[in-house]
Amino acid sequence: MRPNLKSECDTEKAARQDGVIGYPWFALQVRTRHESGVANYLLGQGYESFLPLYKCRKRWSDRVKEVQTPLFPGYLFCRFDPQDRLPIMKTPGVMQIVGVNRVPAPVDEVEIGAIQTLVASGIPNQPWPFLQVGERVRIESGSLSGLEGILMDFKGTQRLVLSITLLQRSVSVEIDSAFVSSTASSQRSRLEKTLAVCRPVQIVV
Repeated sequence: MRPNLKSECDTEKAARQDGVIGYPWFALQVRTRHESGVANYLLGQGYESFLPLYKCRKRWSDRVKEVQTPLFPGYLFCRFDPQDRLPIMKTPGVMQIVGVNRVPAPVDEVEIGAIQTLVASGIPNQPWPFLQVGERVRIESGSLSGLEGILMDFKGTQRLVLSITLLQRSVSVEIDSAFVSSTASSQRSRLEKTLAVCRPVQIVV
């Protein structure tokens, strides 16, 4: 029996769309206030998209309302094959794929994973000026356990700043400094343990 090539191709396509064959995350620049529409359209086309949102208070003339707003206005993230990016570029509302010299640049998996964990936790967070310099720490317990970022003081509170380097954008969340440890000290501790294990032993003949 001859193999059904069409079925195999359809299966491979479905597998890619389901994320079985993992493609990198890319950042898409989209028209402002069209982020949700673009994200829903891409999901409907079988792509895995991620639009991080946060809650903020909007003031109207007669009331104040809490609404969900994009953490990175004008941007969202999507997994796709960079060699087959034409359908992405033709998506209504998409302006460009963020990259270098017109070549799409993948987003760091660790950075986007940290943002996904933060959003999924439901802990209040907010956009923050891009920050790269500072003491890097790791959260040791709670719903954000394992996340690494930059620790900073702001109006008497401790905040963890997470960044998407490609976009030069950051987001911050208030944390309890009692639950964090310095990544530098952790690395130093691991190094000391390694050196202890690898300590040379004198052999007398």
